[in-house]
Amino acid sequence: MSSDHYFTGVPGTELKLRTVTVHLAGADRELTTANGIFSPGRIDPGTQILLAETPRPPLTGDILDLGCGWGPIAFSIAFASPDATVWAVDVNERSLELVRLNAEKLGLSNVRAVLPDDVPTDIAFDAIWSNPPIRIGKQALHEMLEYWLPRLAPGSDAWLVVQKNLGADSLHRWLQERLADDFEVTREAISKGYRVLRAARSAG
Repeated sequence: MSSDHYFTGVPGTELKLRTVTVHLAGADRELTTANGIFSPGRIDPGTQILLAETPRPPLTGDILDLGCGWGPIAFSIAFASPDATVWAVDVNERSLELVRLNAEKLGLSNVRAVLPDDVPTDIAFDAIWSNPPIRIGKQALHEMLEYWLPRLAPGSDAWLVVQKNLGADSLHRWLQERLADDFEVTREAISKGYRVLRAARSAG
């Protein structure tokens, strides 16, 4: 049995591509996914809820999809905001290859699929959207969020979706405590066992 996880950098399993039809940005679209990544057969419920419960992303600027998987959040943002640059970030190189493949298929030239270390350090994001990889463990998750959330531009928002039984409420409390000086963290939606959290950075 393979020990690969969707947060494995380079999956050791043999690549097996598959075609899926998903409803994305108002239309049914035929895209390519593969084994060794997160939710290869569909848009997972958490991502669906995040896309349904968040406002339209900024029309311009730099927007981050943190833990992008094969790209449904990044693609949705890119369709909604064609003049924005969407950074699709993941540690799984197979996921990033699929994002690039599908972005080209969809004609989305504003998507940049990169490893975390390949995001220029001087970018301040105008929004962050994420279905974060909870299963990497609490410490790794906290370190990830402590690194990326402070890269929001003043007055901008991060939107996170987390399953209640995977620690949404404890993550909410931790974010409130950890970001208390510069962010307001609120629960914006509850749906089908998921919580949508908003971390709003102060404008000052």
